[in-house]
Amino acid sequence: MRPRLARVDRSAGFTLIEALVALIVLSVGLLGVAGLQLAGLKYTSSAASRTQASYLANDIMDRMRANVNSARQGDYNVNFNGVITGTTVAATDVTAWLAEITLVLPGGQGQIVVDPATNLASVSVKWIDSRGNDPTETTCTGNDCYLAFTTSTQL
Repeated sequence: MRPRLARVDRSAGFTLIEALVALIVLSVGLLGVAGLQLAGLKYTSSAASRTQASYLANDIMDRMRANVNSARQGDYNVNFNGVITGTTVAATDVTAWLAEITLVLPGGQGQIVVDPATNLASVSVKWIDSRGNDPTETTCTGNDCYLAFTTSTQL
């Protein structure tokens, strides 16, 4: 008969070094997830601003279609940072539209240009997009970088 040798249990548990390596790997993974979450929030906010700009541009185009004769005469024309005075329907529409732009979009401004020869209306909305700065889509003046949304319609 052979004598039995005592078994040596070599896997008694994790060593301190193995536990620290696992903790480092987990920490790096959690930092990556946090970075993805921050990027998602950044682009979600920028997309919400773009959606609002689209909505506002379509809003004033609908108002212009409802008052097409005044629109074709240029009563809706306004430049960025422009002001329209008066109590006509066109002046009231543009004033309300500009007020809503400044309320909804940070640093928001609007512009409407109607070409009387072609009756083509071009509506532009621009705002400061500090979260989704894309150098190919923004124009900077001073310290402010504006993102613009422009659309056109036939009146």
